[in-house]
Amino acid sequence: MPLRTPGSDAAYRQTNGGGPTNGGRPSNGGRSTTQRSFGQPEPQEPRFTPLYPGQAWPTEQPQYRPTYVPPPPADWHAQQARSYTTEPPKVNRIVTIAALIAVIIGVIAGAGAATVVVALGGGNNAPIADQPNPPVGNGADPKIRTGSVSAVAAALLPSVVQLKVDGADNSEATGSGFVIDNVGHILTNNHVVAAAATGGSIQVVTNGNKTATARLVGRSPAYDLAVVQVVGIDAPSVQFGRSDQAVVGQDVVAIGSPLGLAGTVTSGIISAKNRPVTTGDDTGQASSYISALQTDAAINPGNSGGPLVDMNARVIGVNSAIATVPGAGEGQSGSIGLGFAIPIDQARRTAQQLIANGKASYPVIGASVDMSFEGGGRVSAVAAKSPAARAGLRVGDVITSINNEPVDSAEVLIVAIRTHQPGEAVQLAYERGGRSRTVTLTLAQQIG
Repeated sequence: MPLRTPGSDAAYRQTNGGGPTNGGRPSNGGRSTTQRSFGQPEPQEPRFTPLYPGQAWPTEQPQYRPTYVPPPPADWHAQQARSYTTEPPKVNRIVTIAALIAVIIGVIAGAGAATVVVALGGGNNAPIADQPNPPVGNGADPKIRTGSVSAVAAALLPSVVQLKVDGADNSEATGSGFVIDNVGHILTNNHVVAAAATGGSIQVVTNGNKTATARLVGRSPAYDLAVVQVVGIDAPSVQFGRSDQAVVGQDVVAIGSPLGLAGTVTSGIISAKNRPVTTGDDTGQASSYISALQTDAAINPGNSGGPLVDMNARVIGVNSAIATVPGAGEGQSGSIGLGFAIPIDQARRTAQQLIANGKASYPVIGASVDMSFEGGGRVSAVAAKSPAARAGLRVGDVITSINNEPVDSAEVLIVAIRTHQPGEAVQLAYERGGRSRTVTLTLAQQIG
């Protein structure tokens, strides 16, 4: 009998084709049971290689072989299953922690970072660093959506106070103010509290008729703003809006104590924006210059320092001045529908400086202008080493615009400059000998 070929399937074939029977059944004539009746080999399935022990035979061979190793069944041995679990390398955790620490340090450092601005030099003009921004004007959201004056008044009246000032020279003044934070700081006008700057007292009366003595924190004659404080005052703080988003014709409400009548509410609209206004009681000196919001809401003596608010009960201005009829005698002044408020965007910056340092800065170009000249800002003097001097301005030059905004008087020029901040660059157009010129300079600062 011949030897079987190694690896052959002879053991699985029926080879007794010559016998009549096979186990009592007719023989198949020696044909292999692996062949079909028509004598062709049966197709074989492609060889399957399991990816891990115990993987089930697929019912249909995939058209591609995956490039990843799928996870084992849930009941696979825990030690083997761990080989399919990807854990972040420890170095990644360290990097993540380091990044978080860096972010925290950056936030802390950023809060205390200071920006040095250009100064004119001299002891009185020492630079004031960028402030740490005390959280003023961030009171609870009044959530006024009805648009009614009564709703606005109900939300704001508890935050508005009356100020009674007795000066060291026996002078007296009354005005208004409003609470701007949760430690009792109150924002008002400088001309309301100026009499107590060198002595005297400031009494604050709340809407609940409680009286307390306030201390003067700081004041800015340049912007006609001041901050006083009553620790533990029983009054909520206001929430500031944005005066740069105010539009002509929008409804507003003024609150204050005109003629000593505390808690007075009047309403009107924004009549105009960016009005150059000079305020303050010091007629012998250059007073305050503001780019004011004009309103027809009734404002009278005693309203000074009170808030001008929008119909969402957010403060957008500090009521500061009124226009009077030319030739009106003493005692005849009062509202003629022309009231003016300091925009709250400027008031916020100044209040933050006063709270942080007790003083505030304002921008200058280092030149004086002729207040009686019409048709522009005519330069009457230039300080040595000032921005104006470095830019080449001379006495007699007439400044006609700032940042392409026309200038037709000295007041307009001063107000336009004070809408900026020390350290900002502005472009001035001026005329010299009938020729137009332009120059860019960086604003310096003064304290006041």
